Amino acid sequence: MEPANILVIEDDTIVARTIERCLRGEEFRVTVANSGIEGLKAARRHVPDLVILDVIMPGMDGYAVCKEMRNDPLLADVPILFLTAKVKDEDRIAGFRAGADDYLGKPFNLDELILRVRAILKRTRYRAKSGGEETSGRSFPLGQLIPGIFQSKRSEEKPAESSRLISLRGYTLDTQTFEVITPHAGRIRLTPVQYDLLYHLMTHPGEIFSPQRLLDEVWDYPSDAGSPDLVRVHIKNLRERIERDPKNPAFIETVPGYGYTIRKEETA
Repeated sequence: MEPANILVIEDDTIVARTIERCLRGEEFRVTVANSGIEGLKAARRHVPDLVILDVIMPGMDGYAVCKEMRNDPLLADVPILFLTAKVKDEDRIAGFRAGADDYLGKPFNLDELILRVRAILKRTRYRAKSGGEETSGRSFPLGQLIPGIFQSKRSEEKPAESSRLISLRGYTLDTQTFEVITPHAGRIRLTPVQYDLLYHLMTHPGEIFSPQRLLDEVWDYPSDAGSPDLVRVHIKNLRERIERDPKNPAFIETVPGYGYTIRKEETA
């Protein structure tokens, strides 16, 4: 079976080698780059299944690398995990706004790193399965990305519609192009994690999801991993992309004290 290909972009050689040994021990294929420019070149030569990216690097920092990847059609859908000593709230927000899927602070626990890597790759596999085996010109070896991965809670779930389009309250999500068509701004291309989050909310209309439940069901993190702030920042960024008035959201609503929901279609 084909193991997942992971690109580690980290200028500290000791940290990079530690991550490489850890991932290779889990039977992943690993490429290491020691600068942002080198990492982008490596990614374009051989598109990875996941990038683990440091922020503080000489020359092009991690935020710039992330933005460059999101603007490159070849790399736009590659999930990115920031692994960095910059752990303030504003740093995390900057990372997510740049297009990161997840953010893990240094010093880090190797077991948690592996957990995050497996969860991100599993979401990638599920997204590829729900939208077809091809995305952005890349073919994902479904069922072969992650050797020995634990069974997905959603492995038996099916999309709410057999069609590639999911429509709700004037918004339409295209499960093959990973775009959302809004009633006010037209077609918008979503980042991988934005797509996962919106897909989950739109296929469960009327349900209220707490941040912890979204961490469990979208990010696939157990109760002791991940932060509710991860969900809040991604909800905020998603609203800024798709809502007419992000400060007064009418599509993805907040239910105070409970979480988030997209209401069902109103019936006459």
